Amino acid sequence: MTQTRTRLRVRRAGARRALHDAVRPARLLLVAKTTLAVGLAWMIAPHMPGVTDQYPYYAPLGALLSMYPTLMGSAKSSLQTLLGLATGIGLATIVVLTVGPTWWTIPLVVGVGVLLSGTGWFGVGREYVPMAALFVLIIGGQNADDYSLGYLTQTAVGMVVGLVVNLVIAPAPLTVAAAGRVTAFREQLAAHLHDIGSAVAEAWPPEHAQWADDAASLGDTSSALRAALTEADESRRGNPRARGHRTRIQHSHDELAALDRIAHLIRDISDEIADTIWDRPSALALDPALPAPLFAACHAVADVIARGDASSSDDHRARGEAARAIRLLLETVDDRTIDVRRSMGPGVLTAMHLRRILILSGTRPPAED
Repeated sequence: MTQTRTRLRVRRAGARRALHDAVRPARLLLVAKTTLAVGLAWMIAPHMPGVTDQYPYYAPLGALLSMYPTLMGSAKSSLQTLLGLATGIGLATIVVLTVGPTWWTIPLVVGVGVLLSGTGWFGVGREYVPMAALFVLIIGGQNADDYSLGYLTQTAVGMVVGLVVNLVIAPAPLTVAAAGRVTAFREQLAAHLHDIGSAVAEAWPPEHAQWADDAASLGDTSSALRAALTEADESRRGNPRARGHRTRIQHSHDELAALDRIAHLIRDISDEIADTIWDRPSALALDPALPAPLFAACHAVADVIARGDASSSDDHRARGEAARAIRLLLETVDDRTIDVRRSMGPGVLTAMHLRRILILSGTRPPAED
């Protein structure tokens, strides 16, 4: 029953996140630019010279294919798509100039196109290698030459329109949004460590056990953030609105690297404490003298994590309190080790990890440009 509720909660959170992403300002701007680019491409296409004006419907398709959230993404995808189209048209041309389209040459050329698309040379344009070959042979028919020229030219026209629109109405760099997600991850880690500290001090088993189930999601969040930072880096390239964002995104990368290590340490603590609380096979006994100092140390270090890289007097005071709480925990662990002649236990691991987390939380950002 608990697992079912957890899955439902995760799905609801995923649905809310998907709806939020669909209507965020950057996405709405992309929608507006795509609409504009497709409309302009359709207006320009009938005025193209020669036989290309007979295939105007490929210009809006090219505009649609060229619209990506980042400028470099748009340029790269456009070139890759054109390369895929040209390769597919070239394969079809070979057939047209030799044996012609027949019941066996058409599937053969499509198979060769699929084979080439698996090489990784064409990127996002890999799907258009067999597609272009098939269209030329089946739709082009006796007019394969004119069709090929119109297909490639009008698609290129649409892509140029899309690139111009994307350049004139440049998207905002994604560095601010990525930095915000890193900050949210920091707060998530702090909240998780607060939950662990509270669970240790509660009557076992604790009433609130969601923190134990959520520990595994920390790694997924970290992976998603790395992807978001990579996308933010891409959004800066060639973007006239990205001036001054280099230091911010580099700081976000450095901060995520530290938070990623902190997340691993917190997951270790969470797993060990959960094993002990629910008496799992790998559980180690927790000495009765340790819950109080564990509670204090977890909460103190969680407060430091939540503060981030700030350096006010209150932040220094919080770090000092966390250091004292960890020292008291270590002293209690040492005393109990001597008294009971047993060193293994969650108190030892937690004390070591909390000390390391406190060190990692002391990273300072580089100077601003």
